[in-house]
Amino acid sequence: MKQKVAVTTIMTKNVIKLNLTDDLTKAEYLFKKHHIRHIPVVNGNKIIGMLSYTDLLRISFVDAVDDDAEVVDATVYNMFTVEQVMAKNLVTIDTNTTIKQAAEILASNEFHALPVVEGQLLVGIVTTTDLIKYLIDQY
Repeated sequence: MKQKVAVTTIMTKNVIKLNLTDDLTKAEYLFKKHHIRHIPVVNGNKIIGMLSYTDLLRISFVDAVDDDAEVVDATVYNMFTVEQVMAKNLVTIDTNTTIKQAAEILASNEFHALPVVEGQLLVGIVTTTDLIKYLIDQY
């Protein structure tokens, strides 16, 4: 297996992003439309947070209500802002980080996505799924 392959070879470059001013309904739409589980939150191109689909599920009461789930979601989502729900203490990696280093970071933490930055500008995202696909390609 190659030892020093940069994360840029496996990262998603066309990142789906949210702005701080976007609402959680838009976030849910993007999660479902693009079949993704993590969305960086940006101010311009500067990353300021990360929203995961799990974050949305934590604030949703859908499991407790059998009635109209969409109405319940909309009501709950209007109670919170993206900033209130997103993770703010991010671990980021840069374009020189190796796939091995990214895997070590993800394996030792409780999150599943790493924003890739050049300086403070978001240029990509690497997820555990990207790492698994990379490993599969090695065999």
